[in-house]
Amino acid sequence: YQILFLATLLTIGVLARDFTLRWEQMALTFIAGITTQLVFVKVLKLKHVGVLSAVITCFGLSILLRADTLWAHPLAAFIAIGAKFVVRVNGKHVFNPANLGVIVGLTLLPGAWISPGQWGNDLAFAVWFLALGGLVSARARRWDTSWMFLVAYLGLLALYTLYLGKSWATWLHHLQSGALLLFTFFMISDPMT
Repeated sequence: YQILFLATLLTIGVLARDFTLRWEQMALTFIAGITTQLVFVKVLKLKHVGVLSAVITCFGLSILLRADTLWAHPLAAFIAIGAKFVVRVNGKHVFNPANLGVIVGLTLLPGAWISPGQWGNDLAFAVWFLALGGLVSARARRWDTSWMFLVAYLGLLALYTLYLGKSWATWLHHLQSGALLLFTFFMISDPMT
């Protein structure tokens, strides 16, 4: 479900939302991510480890990360997937690979950025995010993590809105953010992290 939803989301983003993402960046991201996964699996002689996690990470990077160059996306994918095998505690990777790739891209790679505004703030898209995101996180048995994060984030944002004396329309605008909902239902609910 997650791969299907992320593929649909990326396709809609590229076609309907005009994401500033070149097809070469996407192709290189998937080549680098899947190759890195396969090399680590072979070198470490791991059994029953496929490429689905790498595919999900590559979709996440393609959806969230933007760069001026062709090499930033594949390098972020290599670091993100590689960290799954190198940075481990009690046999589990520590970081959500896509989150790590985005953070590495933003902090270390010149010309890389994220564009949370690329989603727009259409209520219909927000409802689809919630419905499909809820399906995916429920299938991963991480429904509670996603909803608790969303409740805590929006609660803190409400306090911040009150403190600054802003309009509640500002608070509502945050609820309609596709990037927030993508993070809530697809990133923070990673069962391995």
